[in-house]
Amino acid sequence: MFKKLTIFIIILIISGGIFMSLKSNNNWDKTFKKSDKVNVKKVKFTNRYGITLAGDLYTAKDVKKDEKLPAIAIAGPFGAVKEQASGLYAQTLAQKGYITLAFDPSYTGESSGNPRNVASPDINTEDFSAAVDFLSNLKNVNPDKIGIIGICGFGGMGLNAAAMDTRIKATVTSTMYDMSRVNANGYFDSLDENARYQLKQTLNNQRTVDFKTNTYAKATGLPDKLSGDEPQFVKDYYGYYKTKRGFHPRSVNSNENWNMTSALSFINMPILAYSSEIKSAVLMLHGEKAHSRYFSEDAFKKLKGDNKELFIIDDANHVDLYDNLNKIPFDKIDKFFKTYLN
Repeated sequence: MFKKLTIFIIILIISGGIFMSLKSNNNWDKTFKKSDKVNVKKVKFTNRYGITLAGDLYTAKDVKKDEKLPAIAIAGPFGAVKEQASGLYAQTLAQKGYITLAFDPSYTGESSGNPRNVASPDINTEDFSAAVDFLSNLKNVNPDKIGIIGICGFGGMGLNAAAMDTRIKATVTSTMYDMSRVNANGYFDSLDENARYQLKQTLNNQRTVDFKTNTYAKATGLPDKLSGDEPQFVKDYYGYYKTKRGFHPRSVNSNENWNMTSALSFINMPILAYSSEIKSAVLMLHGEKAHSRYFSEDAFKKLKGDNKELFIIDDANHVDLYDNLNKIPFDKIDKFFKTYLN
């Protein structure tokens, strides 16, 4: 029945690509309950690759006209849209006194870019900096007090952005994935060099076919129905993306598939190469029972300084930090940003 949901967007053909209109409407299109304490509006901005990014800007209703506030840009999880977890984070933190921006990464959701559902370690890192560009120029934002939150795969991209963009004063990663590592090494580092070479052969052969057919093969996504034999983390993802809990028709993981050959760029260009040089504050959050916990633990080992913290949430799995308000430590996140965006 979910595929029959009405999508309140207008698809326009612009410059040979697909651009989704950002026209506002009065219908709440998020997967979480709307707060009566926050205003939200659709916005758009352009990154350095000329891709128009779509965002939802959240502001508390009691903000004074000339007040300059700290701001936070939020993206993720990998394969999600701003109407899912990132929007929940944005709305919750807007109630705590921040101007927040949940945005769709390039090639996904309501953001532009063609072909659709492409991911890139470079472009998706740039997406965070483009969000900082946008926030820095809003009249109610103090440009010296901007932070970011990256969820799941965009936790890794967020750390990568913090290593490059000195305007980012504080970074939170939540249930982080290192997308380069998982693409190159497989889950739990199960691929050796020979297996990785075979994977690259398969993906490059697919590129030849894609060019010949003028199409883009899709990667394997979540099943439409569970068999019961899947790993627990696949069941957890299914429980979020494929059920009423978190389903959204524009979400890659809910209703579509990634472009298969996107994996090549992650294999060849690892993120986090310079994460040890991050001087700004970092708070890394992960669930005790998350299959992905090792990504945060290993990434944290590279960070330097007493303004870095790894916080493990008791009895939480990977997707609990998407939307479980009993598990996401919003008070801790708020205290972190109030400390370092001061």
